[in-house]
Amino acid sequence: MATQCVTKVELTVSCENLLDMDVGSKSDPLCVLHMNTSGNQWFEVARTERVKNCLNPKFAKKLVIDYHFEIVQKLKFGLYDIDNKTIDLGDDDFLGEMECSLGQIVSSGKLTRPLILKNKRPAGKSTITISAEEIKDNRAVNFEAEARKLDNKDFFGKSDPYLEFYRQTESGWQGKLNTECYDYDNDGSHDLIGIFETNMKRLQEASRTSPAEFDCINSKKKQKKKNYKNSGVVSFKLCQEYTFLDYIMGGCQINFTVGVDFTGSNGDPRSPDSLHYISPNGVNEYLSAIWSVGLVVQDYDSDKMFPAFGFGAQIPPQWQVSHEFPLNFNPSNPFCSGVEGMVEAYRQCLPQVKLYGPTNFSPIIRHVSRFAQEALQQNSASQYYVLLIITDGVITDMDQTRAAIVAASNLPMSIIIVGVGGADFTDMEILDGDDGRLRSPSGELAVRDIVQFVPFRKFQNASREALAQCVLAELPQQLVTYFRYKKLQPPHDPNPK
Repeated sequence: MATQCVTKVELTVSCENLLDMDVGSKSDPLCVLHMNTSGNQWFEVARTERVKNCLNPKFAKKLVIDYHFEIVQKLKFGLYDIDNKTIDLGDDDFLGEMECSLGQIVSSGKLTRPLILKNKRPAGKSTITISAEEIKDNRAVNFEAEARKLDNKDFFGKSDPYLEFYRQTESGWQGKLNTECYDYDNDGSHDLIGIFETNMKRLQEASRTSPAEFDCINSKKKQKKKNYKNSGVVSFKLCQEYTFLDYIMGGCQINFTVGVDFTGSNGDPRSPDSLHYISPNGVNEYLSAIWSVGLVVQDYDSDKMFPAFGFGAQIPPQWQVSHEFPLNFNPSNPFCSGVEGMVEAYRQCLPQVKLYGPTNFSPIIRHVSRFAQEALQQNSASQYYVLLIITDGVITDMDQTRAAIVAASNLPMSIIIVGVGGADFTDMEILDGDDGRLRSPSGELAVRDIVQFVPFRKFQNASREALAQCVLAELPQQLVTYFRYKKLQPPHDPNPK
């Protein structure tokens, strides 16, 4: 079952150079946040406080909002000069507004843009700055610990150590922690190895390069032995478990690549029966999938330059079959500018190729894997790759595809497969590891599940947002699972003070 990335973020708002609408004093600004998740219906989410006589306000009240990765959450920040006590904004002076998506804010950490008037003209030199911070449950903490030279409490074999933590209730979360190290016994008669004291501040300062280390002291042994030093040392190397937003706000970029199926089973693109036929209103299932997924993912890539490829077609000028050709026919620069660029490249490519076959996935999976492999060498959580494959049928190179996916499971990479048309997609369900981790033909087990498959026909009568919600629901957890598995931290502090 796919789990959606839902958490709360608080937005901090500040402005500079607001328009002065008052005579004899300065504007008294207030910021109103509206949201739009589908269609053109805006609804109010929250308001800041009113700041009196100020053109450069730093609003103290945080705007709290639910964050969903898998949908585009459109936001509109409106500034008003408030000169009365009514809630209605219709009788207040409008100072300007700014529209963006929540994804744009969290991916940049801090977003500064000009304010715009209703006539789409700039509101003078007015600007608004929005910063975001995730609201976390600070009552829970995760850490990585190890020990060395612990006293052996077992006659046969070695000790089975574990730690117990005790906090003084009146001391607060940052107060003293009494920590006891025991040797576990099946009968419940656990043997005390030693005790030490610490606090949360000390543990949170720990890192792999500068661990927090503590001597385990056994008071009974200390009384009996003159030269007693300790009963072992416990070392804490990490006292934090990063979330998806920690990685995104800490500088991780999501790199989006599209692979389009141009095999003959799609049908002649000139025929209305073809899956590649572009209807009079300019859409088909391929374009709908690109728009749906691309509009969400593009907010998490700073340059918004996306490689787009085709496979299974004969391409000019030699008309050889290719399973990995750029839609813009420029191998040295296959990048398209934004989702619009990918859509335009697809439209331009379609009449220039001959649909052929077979349906081979492995070449394009390996293509993206090479870039993910390069990112892995950086030993940093700075890059994650998402490959969207849109296809109409059964995979021809199933064994090679399974091997390529298993290899990619060890890389910063996820694969989304959208099946268009009415074909039998049983093989795709096998690649999606929801019923157990995928194995390569040689028996190698995937390190993690990185494939999400959905048939487009499930969403034919649904909104564009519904497809994205389904196919992207697992992506945040896949990204977090990978970077935790590799023990990689965000490139920089996601919430610098």
